[in-house]
Amino acid sequence: MQLWFARRSEVSIREQLVTQVILGILGDDLAPGQRLPSTRELARRFDLHPNTVSSGYRQLARERWVEYRRGSGVFVRRNRPEMPLSSALALDQMIGSLFGSARKQGISLPVLRSRLRQWLELQPPDHFLLIEPDAELRVIVAAEIRQAVSLTVSTCGLEGCAEALEGSIPVVLPNRLAAVQPALPEGTELLTLRFRSVPSSLGEWLPAPSGALVGIASRWTHFLTLARTMLCAAGFHPDCLVLRDAREPNWQRGLKQTAAVVCDSIVARELPTGCRAIPFVLLAESSIDELRRYVEFVSKPLESL
Repeated sequence: MQLWFARRSEVSIREQLVTQVILGILGDDLAPGQRLPSTRELARRFDLHPNTVSSGYRQLARERWVEYRRGSGVFVRRNRPEMPLSSALALDQMIGSLFGSARKQGISLPVLRSRLRQWLELQPPDHFLLIEPDAELRVIVAAEIRQAVSLTVSTCGLEGCAEALEGSIPVVLPNRLAAVQPALPEGTELLTLRFRSVPSSLGEWLPAPSGALVGIASRWTHFLTLARTMLCAAGFHPDCLVLRDAREPNWQRGLKQTAAVVCDSIVARELPTGCRAIPFVLLAESSIDELRRYVEFVSKPLESL
């Protein structure tokens, strides 16, 4: 296993040694039962103080990565420590796997370090970019994302989406993935969102009450069709459904006479006073969770590791 030490680093030499040995074990550079260089040998080779090397080896032994064998030296344990992975240790394991994969593919350490440095120097993304050709759907989904996360959300259609990528986390709906991918540079990572299947907010209306007048309102034409189909399948009579395209003049007319209005999250704020809104959230809860995890990924402070 190749070792290196940065003497002007904020990380101590002892911690650098411990981390590299753990990475070597996790990345299979150091095999179970393999003997590590002696304290004296390592200190002489890298011009380190023997106490520093000895302290690092003792820490590795306490954490059960290595073991001392009397008269023989320090060896990698046959079994890795059985403990839940902390965030830092899980990260070490991923880095170890990266180094192992690079070695197997013949990529030299200087090349790998240079490439990693380029990635680390990139400006981290600071906003989501929703790429959606349908302007009305774009507005609705962007509003749902903004309600769920703290990062800024910008939007665009297919035209100009490649130019809008800089500094963003691009997201797309599943039915648009095939159209959006060819418009972006090869290798662009896209976060694919998922639609919600059945809105839990309709639970109190099932089974469908006989003769209940229910409104459906949205600026997105497909929402009107989708909601109508869904309500009919749930047992509502088609004649009891009042459809309103919110792009049309006077679209609010007659909605006060309904028992409730199934609508998107934008129209829910524009209904006449006294109307009972049942907002149909389009994005699946799993997608909302994924967006929040992404925010945590790009924003989580170093101290939390």
